[in-house]
Amino acid sequence: MEKVSIILGKAVQKVTRLKGNGGSALPGLVIERTNKNFIKQVLGKLPHGVVVISGTNGKTTTTKIVSELLERQGLKVFTNKSGSNFVRGVISAILANIKITGKFDFDIAVLELDEAHAVKFAEQVPIDYALFLNVQRDQLDRFGEIDHTAELLQKVATKTQKAIVLNREDIRVSKITGPKRIFFGLSEEMQKRFPSDDELIATSKDFAKEEHEAKIVLENLKGSKASYRHKDDVYSCELSLRGIYNAYNAAGALALCNTILSKVSVEKLVSDLTGIKSAFGRGEVFKIHDVEVEILLVKNPAAFQLSLASFADSDHDYMIAINDNTADGHDISWLWNVNFSELSSVKVTSGTRAADMALRLKYDDVDVKIVEEEILTALNKFLKSSKRPKRIFASYTAMLEIRKLISGSSIL
Repeated sequence: MEKVSIILGKAVQKVTRLKGNGGSALPGLVIERTNKNFIKQVLGKLPHGVVVISGTNGKTTTTKIVSELLERQGLKVFTNKSGSNFVRGVISAILANIKITGKFDFDIAVLELDEAHAVKFAEQVPIDYALFLNVQRDQLDRFGEIDHTAELLQKVATKTQKAIVLNREDIRVSKITGPKRIFFGLSEEMQKRFPSDDELIATSKDFAKEEHEAKIVLENLKGSKASYRHKDDVYSCELSLRGIYNAYNAAGALALCNTILSKVSVEKLVSDLTGIKSAFGRGEVFKIHDVEVEILLVKNPAAFQLSLASFADSDHDYMIAINDNTADGHDISWLWNVNFSELSSVKVTSGTRAADMALRLKYDDVDVKIVEEEILTALNKFLKSSKRPKRIFASYTAMLEIRKLISGSSIL
């Protein structure tokens, strides 16, 4: 049955590509309908098992970090690189990598999955390890309140067999129970630089956190130099990853990889972080007309606040592009929980909610030069405004559009 499924799936995949639907979920849908055990049949044979990475923020980049760290230890890693974090997306990724004979030449699977889809995946495939990054107000249109999102992760943890790696500083994540629990965390100094989701939303700051010993602690970050503590030792490296949130995501990746490969030292893993870059659209830097343009994905208060803490300075020009499409979340009221006072001015606001963004900035006394809903027009105005380096904060669909425009020939 497995071989029949492979032939059928590859045939459907080829047809969808010929029709120009390269990212179609149709092959996954066909396999789901014809062979419900397909994922289990394929991934169940991997010698080092299956890893699931989930949470609100940072899944894509953290999956990339974990995959590259494991590859640097000699493992062949299967992952859903396209960022298709639904079960059907995983099936489509398998079909793209499996031979018609059924040969699937990988040692381990490292998969990024949205919380609800991680539950569905866990019902079909035995999970060996799980890494839960955070639970934040983000996709309320999709999953409901954040306590419900935490409940979804708890269901995944219950299905996990060997170990779960948890963010000690997230009060909802740290309470998740399961098999062997391993924590990653922040030093006291670094905690001051990471506002919690509850602190951004509520007025009270009396949020009780459980005390746990963390396997890996992000001790410090100065510029691009990050220091990680493991027991009594501190190891440092120069990061190509940009932003303090990615330095912290890397702490989770280190804890996970050291758990999977216990014989590989933390010192070696920290050293191997050097050179790993963020996933596409997450801190990518492009050169346009000899000007550096950086794109930063923002999708909830905590993510935006940490981006501002990492990247707000007087040396750059800024553009903010906010859409309210389904993938972004239709409710953008979360923007009022972000403190924008670190920005003195913004050259352009754009996207379907350009006017709303400009209004929000006005309340923090941030000067906005141009309000232009149409992203192509806004982008061209922004790029022509000066020769200074530029940063664009963008919601998910706005980020995709901007990236496509920059990569194409639409920029004047």
